[in-house]
Amino acid sequence: MARIGILGLGNWGTALAKVWCEDGHNVMGWTIEQEVYESLMTENINKKYLPNNEIIGLNVTMEISDITETCEILVLALPSSVILSVVNQLIPLLRPSHVIIDLAKGLAPKSESDLGMISLEIEDRLNSNGCSNPVVVLTGPTIAPEVARGVMTTALVACHDKSVANRIAERLSTETLILAATDDAAGAELWGAYKNTVALACGLVDGLREGIGGDNLKAALVLAGFSEGIKLLEAMGAEDSTAFGPAGIGDLYVTATSPRSRNRTLGEKLGSGKSLEQALEEMHMVAEGVRATEMFLKRAGDLGIEVPFIDALGNLLNGQIAVHDAVRMMVEAYEA
Repeated sequence: MARIGILGLGNWGTALAKVWCEDGHNVMGWTIEQEVYESLMTENINKKYLPNNEIIGLNVTMEISDITETCEILVLALPSSVILSVVNQLIPLLRPSHVIIDLAKGLAPKSESDLGMISLEIEDRLNSNGCSNPVVVLTGPTIAPEVARGVMTTALVACHDKSVANRIAERLSTETLILAATDDAAGAELWGAYKNTVALACGLVDGLREGIGGDNLKAALVLAGFSEGIKLLEAMGAEDSTAFGPAGIGDLYVTATSPRSRNRTLGEKLGSGKSLEQALEEMHMVAEGVRATEMFLKRAGDLGIEVPFIDALGNLLNGQIAVHDAVRMMVEAYEA
């Protein structure tokens, strides 16, 4: 039995809390949202993010020190925009025995140092404060409501130290959540972020169903986006094999096609004619595809790599081109 602390009780953090509680682990969740705290404390349900899923045995707190005092595995189930500020709060409270699992994938915010990926930024902050806690990235094709109701799911845990990844995969796998280990932390994290851009693009197709949208077009966008991702992410340090595993094509497929995918849903709203501001206002859960598009565009520019698929998506999000034009440019990107 592991003592697991989950920082952030959105739908993904709550889903993991449920499956690990059901597997017999000692789980505590931390949230800054009063309504989430009260809902879980009084009804054992996170009504805001994961309604209709009762969680028995989950301890909940709004004090971050409760997590570090009682747990050995710290799971950062937080949006990429806030994860580093929470890491700053954690560092003074860490013990050498703590293992950190990062669920926020991709490049660090623009305001942070130019180290690149979020996991590297976390490691740098730990090292700067004399901490050597291992950082593990967890990513893969994981739609939270399905994980919560027991759908068999595969995911990847990645760490520079393969022995740490193996240990986490063994301890946290359940009957329905099957974790595999790898030492390609860069590839796992980069694909975990990149897939959101392809999902956003595929959502545009669903918003265009009354016109040019259809499965043929969605297949073309998946192919164009995946092909561009292989080229860009390899240049950024990802191993080729990761592209064809759970963190790569597996995660990309489910995020681009599932009706429960936040990024696909955001794309659908844009495809139906809503502005980015209107679409974001209608979603209370974070869709990371917008930030990911911006970050990958910047990194591609730094590396001198042409990325017509991402470039078209970025121009759409910035309001420079219309949806129909963006989709055509993305399809034609496969030939670039």
